[in-house]
Amino acid sequence: MKLLKGIWIGFWSGLLIGFLLKWIQSITGVQVYALLLNVDFIPIVGSIDWSEPVEFSFHIAISLIIGIVYVYLAKRRPYPFGQLVLISLILCAPTYLLYFPLSILAVNPEIPGVFDGEAILYWVFAHLAYALVLPVLYKTFERKNAASH
Repeated sequence: MKLLKGIWIGFWSGLLIGFLLKWIQSITGVQVYALLLNVDFIPIVGSIDWSEPVEFSFHIAISLIIGIVYVYLAKRRPYPFGQLVLISLILCAPTYLLYFPLSILAVNPEIPGVFDGEAILYWVFAHLAYALVLPVLYKTFERKNAASH
């Protein structure tokens, strides 16, 4: 059950951040969604011209892993909601900083630069939103399970 819950939470939170960054990019022009999907710097994988849905599926795969790890950590004992939020914020901390290596390694010239303050702000905002959605989805799933038993 932990695995399925982690997959469910990872999928929906991954969709949320993807759509959020795509929306931010569409209204601001800052290429933060493109940065999220960018794989051009990965050997072999980066040399293939992937479609947006395939690139998005790569992002979702990473989110599934985060969701599974989050559920595993959250299930260790009955944490109050505030501690579930803290676990999520700590687990997702590397994603806030991931902006920098992704920006530096990007081959695509449209990807925001490492010192683009506006892009960094959008990136961190979206990843904080992602981190805050994890415990909300976890609690929602817990309530649905409790109600069905």
